[in-house]
Amino acid sequence: MKYDSFRPGKEWKDTNGKPIQAHGGSVIYIDGIFYWYGENKEKTKPDNDIWHWGVRCYSSVDLYNWKDEGIIIKPVTDDPESPLYPSKCMDRPHILYNKKTLKYVCWLKIMEKDGTQDMTVLTADHILGPYTMVKKGYRPYDMSSGDFDLAVDDQSGKAYYFFEKVHSELICAELDETYTGVGEIYSEHFKNGQPPYVREAPAYFERNGKKYLITSGTTGYHPNPSEAAMAEEWHGPWKVLGDPHRNDRSMTSFNSQISCIFKHPEKEDLYIAMADRWLPNLPETEGDGFYTGEAYRKVEQSFKEEFSGIADKKEKDEETDYGKDDTSIARYVWLPIRFEGDVPYIEWQNEWKI
Repeated sequence: MKYDSFRPGKEWKDTNGKPIQAHGGSVIYIDGIFYWYGENKEKTKPDNDIWHWGVRCYSSVDLYNWKDEGIIIKPVTDDPESPLYPSKCMDRPHILYNKKTLKYVCWLKIMEKDGTQDMTVLTADHILGPYTMVKKGYRPYDMSSGDFDLAVDDQSGKAYYFFEKVHSELICAELDETYTGVGEIYSEHFKNGQPPYVREAPAYFERNGKKYLITSGTTGYHPNPSEAAMAEEWHGPWKVLGDPHRNDRSMTSFNSQISCIFKHPEKEDLYIAMADRWLPNLPETEGDGFYTGEAYRKVEQSFKEEFSGIADKKEKDEETDYGKDDTSIARYVWLPIRFEGDVPYIEWQNEWKI
């Protein structure tokens, strides 16, 4: 099948006819080719212990039709201690190109069995690899580091690392010259106290000299309301602009979680919000309450109680056991970002074209 439009939430197949597996990922544009990479969830089923099967990458010239370029960071199947072991919770690969070192630098979030989270860093000479691991178990500033995004200042070449200090706040850190570690300077933002209000899944972009972040709340794979914020400088202060998803009564960001904001290099003002629909069957399982927002309100309350110490251990385990979700069938919701002045907003479209 050849595509000539985006169809948010519908099954999206590669040029071989297989479902695309690039979750929690990003797009990078190199020499006229778009590369889309992300978590390969093809083997992740509710009845096994496989969280990921490496990082898979696709290439395209039109953003609609994607050729499978293979697994660029392979799972390590013979070493349970490796951060790339399939049962390790490896999430949200982000790749930068360093013009000084001529290296592609990939950061991965790894969630350990004890709940702590750290980073693995790899480098390569080409976007498609091979990648060499240069750091594992890396804890910037000795912080448990969760969902994140990486960005580069086009003028200075300095890179920045936005990450959730787990269940606490969002950190903006300056990277060192190699992009493989943090520098001395960082700042703290969005101190919302506890899930579900702590901001995670930061997605950064710039427009007209303004800096933007769109983040999600913290409710596991269950979607929640997004929040946009704007600043004049990398380290803020950040002004909260509210949920950019217009007319979303479900309070679920159109049943999705944004992983990346991609600026089309050949269009003057086209920003695409790339999001994962982790639970495509959610409207069926939650019924009418999904559409009214009642279902999300229950999830919000359960997380609020859980992280306030109200829920007992058994309830907590049941509420947060998202490893049982079938993310192998997760889909994608790509929508254009529009603007009223400096304020971004996203409207639902069943189908749209560049």
